[in-house]
Amino acid sequence: MKLDVGCTIELSALWPTPAVLMLRPRSGESQWVLSERYTFEPEVPMSEYTDGYGNLCQRVVVPVSASGPVTVQVEATVDTADEVDVDVTMPRTPIELVPDWVLQFLLPSRYCPSDLIGLVAADIAADALPGYAQAEAVRAWIQREVTYEYGTSTVSTSALETYETRTGVCRDFAHLGIALCRSLDIPARMVVGYLHGLDPMDQHAWFEAYLGGRWFTFDATQAVPRGNRVAIAYGRDAADVAFITQFGPLELRRMDVFVRPAAA
Repeated sequence: MKLDVGCTIELSALWPTPAVLMLRPRSGESQWVLSERYTFEPEVPMSEYTDGYGNLCQRVVVPVSASGPVTVQVEATVDTADEVDVDVTMPRTPIELVPDWVLQFLLPSRYCPSDLIGLVAADIAADALPGYAQAEAVRAWIQREVTYEYGTSTVSTSALETYETRTGVCRDFAHLGIALCRSLDIPARMVVGYLHGLDPMDQHAWFEAYLGGRWFTFDATQAVPRGNRVAIAYGRDAADVAFITQFGPLELRRMDVFVRPAAA
């Protein structure tokens, strides 16, 4: 399906504040960016680079605007896969065959302390064969046992805390899935982006597991596999995929997100 996706962000700065934005999708195996538009009002100089995970990052100094909040608008039309791949027979990739660049997704990270949750992971996946079946057992357990509830976590909540409270939002669901998979020697990474049909609409987070030499999508907020996703950024956890990283006082005044089928 071709999707129109985007967001409008309003920012207020007390003084000119450097920031890195991560708002542009890029073409990949399951999505192709057909067109896009990126505006910053008032206009300011902006540069872009690609980070170590392949994400497009925009550097800017957010100005103090006398006329009101600074407005950032990003729109894109993206051809997406209608379904995510599922292969319950896919085996776990032996550690010695995991590519060098994927090894980092086996290690504990800031919000995914996989070294502290190994016994939990082993219990959850005890009846599953090594590989996709284990990752799916993790996803299904989170979807079944953790309650999706706004206001029950913060930006500093870790996967271990989510396991203990059994509540959170998509970010927390993804962190817990990543930590549990890594405990099972399955590389896992966080993805943020858009999901068609998400209710309420917002930017979304899920995780991917590296199995059989490729990445598979898992989303513990959904009861069944769903396609029509637009990925914006990949990383070890939320620290790597923040849509705004600011270096000074910067207030997010408003953020509106849309995902809809593209006009024929």
